[in-house]
Order: sequence, then structure tokens, then C-alpha cells
Amino acid sequence: MNFSHFKQDIAPIASGTKVVIGFSGGLDTTFCVKYLTDEKGLEVHSVVVNTGGFSEQEVNQIEQHAHNLGVTSHTTVDAVESYYDRIIRFLIYGNVLKNNTYPLSVSAERLSQALHIAEHAKKLSAAAIVHGSTGAGNDQVRFDMVFQILLPGIQIITPIRDMQLSREAEIEYLKAKGVAMNFEKAAYSINKGLWGTSVGGKETLQSKGLIPEAAWPTQVTETTPREVMLSFTKGELTAIDQQTFAHPARAIQYLQSIAAPFGIGRDIHVGDTIIGIKGRVGFEAAAPMVILKAHHALEKHVLTKWQLSWKDQLAQFYGNWLHEGQVLDPVMRDIEAYMLQSQQQVTGQVFVQLQPYHFQIIGIESPNDLMSSRFGKYGEMNTGWTGNDVRGFTKIFGNQTAIYHNIHANDSSES
Repeated sequence: MNFSHFKQDIAPIASGTKVVIGFSGGLDTTFCVKYLTDEKGLEVHSVVVNTGGFSEQEVNQIEQHAHNLGVTSHTTVDAVESYYDRIIRFLIYGNVLKNNTYPLSVSAERLSQALHIAEHAKKLSAAAIVHGSTGAGNDQVRFDMVFQILLPGIQIITPIRDMQLSREAEIEYLKAKGVAMNFEKAAYSINKGLWGTSVGGKETLQSKGLIPEAAWPTQVTETTPREVMLSFTKGELTAIDQQTFAHPARAIQYLQSIAAPFGIGRDIHVGDTIIGIKGRVGFEAAAPMVILKAHHALEKHVLTKWQLSWKDQLAQFYGNWLHEGQVLDPVMRDIEAYMLQSQQQVTGQVFVQLQPYHFQIIGIESPNDLMSSRFGKYGEMNTGWTGNDVRGFTKIFGNQTAIYHNIHANDSSES
């Protein structure tokens, strides 16, 4: 078979070498498996890490597809709950929205997948690890970095990136090999996971443009406003409308089924990529956006101003560093310990009204609410101090500034 349309090959690797590939069943990973088994004679073991993006039927289809391509073994990892335990809960504790917009839907998901793929490769004592990233995005950095840290010295094979393959070249090869799959590229690229769904299309490749209604994965079918009650226990979502869940990840999935049909959580994020360019991506994240805003509302009632202030600063760093693939940096464990401690009083109910395309926080109820009428009502009557107390406090509170202005009263530079 003539491979003259391939610009170059992967780095040399001996036939029969055991390799593990993170497999999604899409075009890129399909090419990787077929090329490495048929042309390089490698012993390929595929693993799909389900972080909430695949149904049971899709998982079964991916497994069958992998075996049809010739893998030696295929493994499915249900990572929904571990994804929450390792990463998502800290994004909730920190109310993390990158650039005040994006809940890190894909970046967090990729790191969870990378961690599980590395664990699987170590378990199988693989000599090399494969991923289907191109050379144009963030994922190549995230996967490479996790693999290099957890599996030092292991060979990382990235055929699409290393061979500089176009989509057309991949399709031509797979068709010649008789691979049966849908080669028609959808107008929009969809990536679904527990913490949101990304949507990429022609509108996101430029600085102006909205994703059309029909392109969103979940269509708007709910138009009657609905109130829901979210119950948090030490910062974790544990119940919705008094329905409890065995694990917070299941509560997220249930809330998504309620809120997504309202068209809630849709937006377009503009941000800085790891590789130095700016990118634009649409996302649909109904449950994440409702949870983050509800959690933040509860925190504003039960935490002190300096708890909120320092947590906001640490959370911003945490979100940015996670986005850039640094999930294994020990400073992340330090920040997570702070986040965990900060949630000890974040218990209560948050009432949210869902409406088409938006939602509103109605209010909260919590035994730890610091907004208590026992200590006064803002703008009305106080019960914990007198007017004379405030006069004295104000004099001391502004004392140094008063001294400064007194000394510099005649300076021409002072107005």
C-alpha cells in the first residue's frame, strides 16, 4: 500500500511492543489503532475512560469497534465518580469559572482521562502509551505531561501529531483498509462529560458569531418556570428537592436532566490556550452553572468576608493551573486541603428558579447563616451596637487616613 501522502512516520518502535491507547472510537484514535496494529505490528491495548460522556450503548459500540480494529484487549473505565472525587468537587468548592465564564468542562475531563490511562498502562506494564491528539490544541500538553510524570521514561506515541496528518489522509487510509465507520464530519464538534459539553463549529473559529439554536446538543423543551431546592452538605450537593443520591456525581447528572431542557448554561468562552494562542469554544453546562452559582450564594451567607476573599484568590489560581494540565503539582493538594477545610460550614438549602435560557437564585436556608436578625437588619435597626459605638469606630477606622490628609493639606500636589 502506498503511504506517500504521509509526510513522515512515528518514531521507531519494535514490532510486538505492548502499547496502551486512550480510545474514544473517533477518527483520530481509530486511525492510531489501525495504523499501529497493521503497519507497525504493535500489541495494542485500548482503554476508554467514561467521564460521563457515553451511554451504556455507546460504550458497547466503542468496545466492538476497538475489537474490529484488531486490539489485543479493550477496557472500559467508569470514571464518573472518581472524576468528581479527584477534580470536580474542588471546582465546586472554589466556584471556579475560567475568565468568569467557563466551568472547565473539557480541560478537567481530559486530566481525569489521562490519570486513568496512565494507571491502566502501568497495570499492563506497557512499554509505550498512545494518544490521538493533534499538534494544535491543549490536550497534547495535558496528556503528555501526566504520562511523563506518572510513567517516567515511557515512550509517548502520537501518530496524528507526529505524522502531521490531515483528516483527509486519515480517512483515505482507513477506507483503503476497509474500516467501517461514519466518516462524515459533523458541522459541530461535540464533547460531552459530567461537567459540561463543549460545542465547536464555524462560529467559534472567528471572533464574532453565535452558535445557532439547532446546533446545541440539548434543545429547549421546557418553558414553564420551575423552582428546585438544592441541598448542600459541607459544600457537596447531596439532594435535589429532598431526593438524595448515593454520590454527588449522580446528583449532578439528575440536575442536568432537569435544567438542560430550559437551555440554561449555554455560552461561548474566549480564553488563552496553553500553547499561547487564544481560542473560542461554545459550551452547554446547565448543572455546573446552577451548582456553582447556588454554592457560591450559600457560601456568601455562611463564610466570613476574609474566608471568601482568600478562597477566591486560591481558586482562581487553582482553576488556571488545572486548565494548563498541572493537576499533579503538589501545590494543588495544598490548595485542595484549604478548600476542603473552607467547606465545613457550607451546609444548607439553596432555592433556584429555572426559566428558559436563564435561572435565578431565590435565596438560602442554613443553620450557619451569618445574616441573622439577632445581630441587626442591614439598612434598618441594629441590635449589637449603639450609634456612639459607630462614631468611635469610624474615628479610629479612618484615623491614619485623616492624619495623612492633615499633614499634606497644603501640598500643591494634593487636591
